[in-house]
Amino acid sequence: MAILKRELYRQTTGPDVTYADRSALVFDTDTKTLYIERDEAHLEAQVGGTVDFRTSRMDIADYLKCGGQTAGHRELWRLLKALFDADRDATRSSD
Repeated sequence: MAILKRELYRQTTGPDVTYADRSALVFDTDTKTLYIERDEAHLEAQVGGTVDFRTSRMDIADYLKCGGQTAGHRELWRLLKALFDADRDATRSSD
């Protein structure tokens, strides 16, 4: 299975309690599926601290509707706009 990923957003905070959040645009070439993958990690750096790691998948439209306008949302909008602008330019040049 070939997976193509394009990172949209990454944030890490710390040091006593570390929180990491990453979002990526993912295309699975076998199933022809395009979706957003989000990884969240929470680590308490103290002795005996807890670790929690979670990966979730969501539809692109659902991702754009949730959580306001993060850097990940803005990057996805930028990629989509560039894709459609390039398509429009290619259509104009073939006329």
